Amino acid sequence: MNRIPRMLALALTCSALIACQKSEPPAAAPPPEVGVIQAQAQAVPLTRDLVGRLSPFRSADVRARVAGVLVKRVYAEGSDVEEGDVLFEIDPAPLKAALASAQAALSQAQAAATNAKATAKRARDLIGKHYVSQSDLDNAEAAERTTAAQVQQARAAVQTAQINLGYATVRAPIAGRAGQQQVTEGALVGQGTATLLTTIDQLDPVYANFTLSVADLDQLRQSAAAGSITLLEPNKAEVTLTRQDGTPTGKTGVLDFSDVTVDPATGSVALRAQIANPDRTLLPGMYVTASLSLGQINRAFLIPQSVLQRDAQGAYVLVVGEGDKVERRAVKADTLRKDAWIVTDGIQDGERLVASGVQKARPGQPVRPVPAETAGTQPAQG
Repeated sequence: MNRIPRMLALALTCSALIACQKSEPPAAAPPPEVGVIQAQAQAVPLTRDLVGRLSPFRSADVRARVAGVLVKRVYAEGSDVEEGDVLFEIDPAPLKAALASAQAALSQAQAAATNAKATAKRARDLIGKHYVSQSDLDNAEAAERTTAAQVQQARAAVQTAQINLGYATVRAPIAGRAGQQQVTEGALVGQGTATLLTTIDQLDPVYANFTLSVADLDQLRQSAAAGSITLLEPNKAEVTLTRQDGTPTGKTGVLDFSDVTVDPATGSVALRAQIANPDRTLLPGMYVTASLSLGQINRAFLIPQSVLQRDAQGAYVLVVGEGDKVERRAVKADTLRKDAWIVTDGIQDGERLVASGVQKARPGQPVRPVPAETAGTQPAQG
């Protein structure tokens, strides 16, 4: 009879213990581990990537400056020529005849001038003896002056004929690469207009022409005035070229020209860089990407791409603040340099930025920060 009450009491005790165990709250999960990096302010090069097009340093149209028949092309099309090299020959026979005629006219004028000079001298000697009249003397001196002027005119005609004969041999006005022949042998050139024969382009150095929006230019000037950036002088700003496929050209130069007016059609300012091209691999007309080193940003942060996040509200980073709680910070990051974003506003020097485990970090929630290089290698603590 006593066993039943004891068994009932034991059952009630077990039920009470089970009820107590069910009422205890579960243990709290430990804060998630995230890898962090420390933001460090530094001076960062100020660069702009602009698409541009190459043009020759100098370009000269070679034209026929006298009328005649083209008899010979001397140069090889597409070859490099030096200043003064013979490119074409125009039939010189008519020009030689014109020179001979001018020289004969000069001899005739010189003979007439000699006779007039002798006559005037004789009249001046006889005027004192009253052997000639004053009128005869005046006429003799007038003839002397006239014939002297005719000699000068004939001498100029000879010089003109010599110049025209020289133009029969068409020479390169500059050193560079001579293009395709525009007129074939046997054609009449220079008749009424200066016929284009070929074009020479100087390829070392070359120009890279590109544009910068006036809004970007104003922003740079305002930042320079505020002291946040330091701009180089135009002739010290370095330029590095990249081909359209992204491969570097290995060529560098300096910015040597900035226009003083804004193109109303595009709202941009024309810029030009001078690029050394000793091997002539850069050709006029090529499109390239020019990376301009305009100076430096005096204080900025280089943030890895994995740290910077973007959504509809803009760019932001996650910062581990006081109490190891996550904070969202809107940042200004407009420029990508290799594999890092240049952040100029939104974070402070020394702050901890979430670099790994971003999907586990929630603004306002605590985390367990560890250095990013060791994240995931330490056992979770709980």
